[in-house]
Amino acid sequence: WDETHFGKMGSYYINRTFFFDVHPPLGKMLIGLAGYLSGYDGTFPFQKPGDRYEQHNYVGMRGVRLCRLLSSWLAVLCLSVQLLELSKSLPAALLTAFILIFDTGCITLSQYILLDPILMFFLMGAVLSMVKCNSCADRPFSASWWFWLSLTGVSLAGAMGVKFVGLFVVLLVGLNTIYDLWDLLGNLSLSLVMFGKHLLARVLCLIVLPLALYTAMFAVHFAVLNRSGPGDGFFSSAFQSQLIGNNLHNVSVPE
Repeated sequence: WDETHFGKMGSYYINRTFFFDVHPPLGKMLIGLAGYLSGYDGTFPFQKPGDRYEQHNYVGMRGVRLCRLLSSWLAVLCLSVQLLELSKSLPAALLTAFILIFDTGCITLSQYILLDPILMFFLMGAVLSMVKCNSCADRPFSASWWFWLSLTGVSLAGAMGVKFVGLFVVLLVGLNTIYDLWDLLGNLSLSLVMFGKHLLARVLCLIVLPLALYTAMFAVHFAVLNRSGPGDGFFSSAFQSQLIGNNLHNVSVPE
């Protein structure tokens, strides 16, 4: 059922048809982009689970170009987290990656048009970036420190932009940041000016940057979906007047 739902959402993006959905737009936009780049024309109706795709080019949306590609990187990210930063143990890292590669759930999820592989990619990316940033604590404000801190913010925006359950990794990074700042505040050799710089850097990279990217996702969402569709009724008349094909299109609507 989920593949039917998200496949239809991807078709809406290809056809630029406005719709309303409970999830943020990033994952569905990526699914639509994968379908568009692989030659899918957005004409399959996705009416009910089990319908045959027949001549429709669904491969790009279903896995080869997106979900399966991102799923394949999960083992690499997991191996990096385990091996490079946390356990410092090659056997433990290889065992973790092995379990993930041959996990039936991950293999199944990566074969269909679903948001879960995309979400897991950004979740693992956020954890890896956070851990790598922590490893650069002895050289703050270096290029690598800024890179991993910024990449953490980008990954947080990606996780929240796919599904709202990405909020849990935001909570994890937030607690880690609070602990880190509390430890810096207790460092008597660190001046308040330097502590302020640390605080400002985290505000910019972990709050301002993710919010800006999250807002930009919706800007792209509304720019692409400029045609009337099944989601019109959830919005105001003024908004509907901006949609091509709507009965109120280009009608002057009072504020």
